[in-house]
Amino acid sequence: MALEQIEAPLPGKVLSVKVKPGDQVAEFGEICVIEAMKMENPILATVSGVVKEIKVSAGQVLKAGELIAVIEY
Repeated sequence: MALEQIEAPLPGKVLSVKVKPGDQVAEFGEICVIEAMKMENPILATVSGVVKEIKVSAGQVLKAGELIAVIEY
């Protein structure tokens, strides 16, 4: 099976993480929410599959391009 890496599209603070390793996620399913410029930005899965890794936690500050999750599809 292939692996898809989900990266932060913009810098910001992780407000919440919606999935954990082993969870099934649908394409466009919510992975986490990042606050940037006073707006909440949902980060969505680009493929359907199983979450293999979550690299962030609530309260963490991310840089653009930082790895958020790995999905096996």
